[in-house]
Amino acid sequence: MPTIAQLRAFSAVADTLHFRDAAAVVGTSQPALSSAVAALEEALGTQLVERTTRRVLLTPAGERVARHARRVLAALEDLVDEAESARRPFTGPLHLGVIPTVAPYVLPSLLRLVRAEYRELDLYVHEEQTHSLLDGLAAGRLDLLVLALPAGVPGVDEIPLYDEDFTLVVPEGSALGGRSDVPRETLRNLDVLLLDEGHCLRDQALDVCREVGAGEAGATRAASLPTLVQLVAGGLGVTLLPETAINVETRPGSQLEVARFSAPAPYRRIGLVMRASTGRAAEFGRLAASLRNAVAGLPVRVAEPA
Repeated sequence: MPTIAQLRAFSAVADTLHFRDAAAVVGTSQPALSSAVAALEEALGTQLVERTTRRVLLTPAGERVARHARRVLAALEDLVDEAESARRPFTGPLHLGVIPTVAPYVLPSLLRLVRAEYRELDLYVHEEQTHSLLDGLAAGRLDLLVLALPAGVPGVDEIPLYDEDFTLVVPEGSALGGRSDVPRETLRNLDVLLLDEGHCLRDQALDVCREVGAGEAGATRAASLPTLVQLVAGGLGVTLLPETAINVETRPGSQLEVARFSAPAPYRRIGLVMRASTGRAAEFGRLAASLRNAVAGLPVRVAEPA
């Protein structure tokens, strides 16, 4: 088979129709260039160049081979450029998975960061429940996840981003509304509404309830936080929301009020999760540092870098 060096030598001859000039283009000696072209002719079993003392001409076969050689060399350059681009951080596609109880509240900060600092990054956002995100990460469908830590699966690395407190959302007019000293034990006497199975926020809220011996309110559940707070506004119970969701889900006129727990309040930790085998760990570490700065204006406690 022809070698890349032979194709480069012949392509230079085809472009310049001069062996000395072609040797200068390739950066080799004229005898070495002549040997490469002769070796290509031998490998292909056909004459490509007519050599005279006054000029160089391409044979009909040489004309056709020259066109193919240029395409091959151009494709090789594209391959090298693609690999070089992949080595550069924050370029090309990034498939980011985000849990639904983070996406609506933190994505604006993330997207502003990407537009401002990582303009060559092609970001694709996938909002899914935790188990689906982890499956997608393991299968290679997703590159990076934003979810509650710990992920609880092997073969992944985690980078903490921030901690956020849980708050108690109650119907408007509740005696608890506006308080900032609610003991956790108060949950024992309340009907706590939770999300459907599969949401990690449901599991986290259940953990808080179990710590004080409280339980879930009957069979009433919601598929999303907006629906959950509507159930609370309708007087069916109370719920626990992460602090970042409060401004969005309890706007004026929502018929909801917020109460905060006595310190130390229950909280969750949000972070990045990646495959332990990824070759982009350094890039994702830098992204985590930028994300910590981006969320500093939110009602969270930014995690210290490891």
